[in-house]
Amino acid sequence: MKAVLKKSLAKGGPFIGLILVIVLFSIPTETREFFLTYNNFKIIFTQTVIVAIGALGMTMIIVSGGIDLSVGSSIALTSVTGAMLIQRGWAPLPVLLATVGTGALIGLLNGAAIAGLRMTPFIITLGSLGVARGTAKWMADNQTVNYDTSPINGWMTTADPFSRALPTGVWVALGLAMLTALVLRNTVFGRHIFALGSNEATARLCGIATTRLKITIYTLAGAFFGLAGLFQLSRLRQGDPTVAVGLELDIIASVIIGGASLNGGVGTILGSMIGALIMAVLRNGSQQMGWPTYFQEIIIGLVIIVAVFLDRLRQGRQT
Repeated sequence: MKAVLKKSLAKGGPFIGLILVIVLFSIPTETREFFLTYNNFKIIFTQTVIVAIGALGMTMIIVSGGIDLSVGSSIALTSVTGAMLIQRGWAPLPVLLATVGTGALIGLLNGAAIAGLRMTPFIITLGSLGVARGTAKWMADNQTVNYDTSPINGWMTTADPFSRALPTGVWVALGLAMLTALVLRNTVFGRHIFALGSNEATARLCGIATTRLKITIYTLAGAFFGLAGLFQLSRLRQGDPTVAVGLELDIIASVIIGGASLNGGVGTILGSMIGALIMAVLRNGSQQMGWPTYFQEIIIGLVIIVAVFLDRLRQGRQT
């Protein structure tokens, strides 16, 4: 009975955290009137899109035992790429493919360096963080890339801001989350990701091509980051090489809050999506409370520390 209770708490932890955060911002008089309205949650869902799509790729990486610190820079680079292509008159579909492809290329290079050179993911992606950010600034000539108009601009908004319809980005994130969850839970590829994160040496002895698998994981995750960059472009309606600084912390925190382990082998897409919602609710509620940006950053940092501490407790109990 005790073991079942612990397992239930472990699985339901992200939901409990989400409810607690919502209750926290529902009580104060400053936020009570507007916070629990549908329009506010529509804003929260829209604000969750970029982090949620990034968290899909990061979940696969962390479950496989890796990490990627270059997400924010990749999003900036891909958004600049998309803006420059729109500026040149490209249609939405080619821009979408090129932007996602750029993200996948960054992921491919990261994965090849990590798997092929057998180097630490932390070091490789820390280096690519600077390379991608610098490339974005170089391509944009260290300024924003503006364009007249594009149908992509409407992917993160609705025609009527007061309607109950959700933006396209929310539905795309939801659909991709369901598809990625199915892949992780019900395919050989998904089982190989968990095996790699649980014990790479054992996975290799079982016949799994770990080098090729790592490259595939980082490439696929990079494609998700590229798509997040496209939605970042849609949200800002311009390519900004300085955008998404520190966004990797929000994305990694979402995955860890959702129950994934930094040691690898543990994690769920549902948990990561709940984690992304928690991050969005924290930021939304903090803004409504009038808390300064630096205070929000302190809260996010403390949430990350607590999430990692709880992960260590879970790992200790399992051993």
